[in-house]
Amino acid sequence: MRMPKKPPDVGAIWERIKDNQELIHKIFGEKGEKIALLVKGKYLHWDKLLYYSPPEGLSHEQWWFALKRQRSNLFKQVPLNDKNGEPFKHLEVGPIPEILHEIDQGAGGLIRIPEQITNPNTRDQYYVSALIQEAITSSQLEGAATTRKIAKEMIKTGRSPRDRSEQMILNNFKTMQQIGKIKDKPLFRELIFDIHQLVTEKTLDDSTATGQFRKSNERIVVGDMYNEIFHDPPPAEQLEERMAAMCDFANGKIPNTFIHPVIRSIILHFWLAYDHPFVDGNGRTARALFYWSMLRHNFWLFEFISISQIIRKAPAKYGRAFLYTETDGNDLTYFILYHLDVIRRAIKELHEYIKRKTEKLQAIENQLRGIIVLNHRQRELISHALRHPHQRYTIRPHQTSHNIVYQTSRSDLLDLENRNLLNREKIGKTWYFTPVDDLEQKLANLS
Repeated sequence: MRMPKKPPDVGAIWERIKDNQELIHKIFGEKGEKIALLVKGKYLHWDKLLYYSPPEGLSHEQWWFALKRQRSNLFKQVPLNDKNGEPFKHLEVGPIPEILHEIDQGAGGLIRIPEQITNPNTRDQYYVSALIQEAITSSQLEGAATTRKIAKEMIKTGRSPRDRSEQMILNNFKTMQQIGKIKDKPLFRELIFDIHQLVTEKTLDDSTATGQFRKSNERIVVGDMYNEIFHDPPPAEQLEERMAAMCDFANGKIPNTFIHPVIRSIILHFWLAYDHPFVDGNGRTARALFYWSMLRHNFWLFEFISISQIIRKAPAKYGRAFLYTETDGNDLTYFILYHLDVIRRAIKELHEYIKRKTEKLQAIENQLRGIIVLNHRQRELISHALRHPHQRYTIRPHQTSHNIVYQTSRSDLLDLENRNLLNREKIGKTWYFTPVDDLEQKLANLS
């Protein structure tokens, strides 16, 4: 990732053009009013504007001046200031209202929500899958080097992490579980410290730094391997006051004007990342707070959505969204637009994932009919188990359902256990049979 070109100073541009009446008329007169706020549908930073042709009669700098003039009239300030006391602001431009409406409908209510998620019999497998996906990709964004297969095996079997990468992923998994439990609690400093402690457990060189503000003698900057500094966060002495303000913002105490809950959640993500209050784990903590805020505002679908899997596909865009905001006068619109696109794509990915799983399930059920080693009763039971992975089966109900003798029912279930399709456990005097975790794969092998 490279540092974006810093925009020219609009004050300096004004000094150069203020005596040119013809040019002033183009910018402030009738033609100036027609200069589009968006360029081909995009809210452009100076770094990107340079690749587009300016309106006739204007240079790139003059075009930038006209754009900044229009933006300045629409900005809304938020109660976040940079380390020099300058406020951050944003505007609702272009597709933002439309995307917010889509999220309101598709992530907060029941409109277009797949049956697999509303169905309590299958809900948990999608919930756990989403937690694992977010845990892995969020950790990979911060340098974890473990495959999804290995990480999934570690989480599902409960084995201990073998290295720092696996520990990061396990920490993230536990953190996301915890976010679901504390979503109804207000945000306060100790709760953020608890989240950070979960995120960084056994991964820091100095274990005492977990759940603690970085110290004044710990200069933490965001940079690259070539020592180019992208972000130098506020000094440690400001962190106490800044976090108190962030919590008030997260809890809706400030400002006294309406901010859409999704925008508030996105700004909260940016806020903690900007302040960088910890020696490490700031990105993972920031994304965890975003989830807390979305769930707190009843966007319950976010229990099943992974934003990090989208971010990881193009991590440089994630970094640039921060840098565009910082290098263009604290304009949060860049980060908000980027984040909304991530959310929209993450929701789409969830629907596509469920569609693929459903089609795969239907294909497996079709294959079941051709597995001649299973009788029709067993095929019916396994078909039910595919859609109800936490169902427990016993001999008597199977006997009653198919009007067979006890011994035939018992043989059906034991045979399915022998073929590694069911697990068996005795509770009291009754044997219970449950589907194996990898039932789909076992069926594929059997067929």
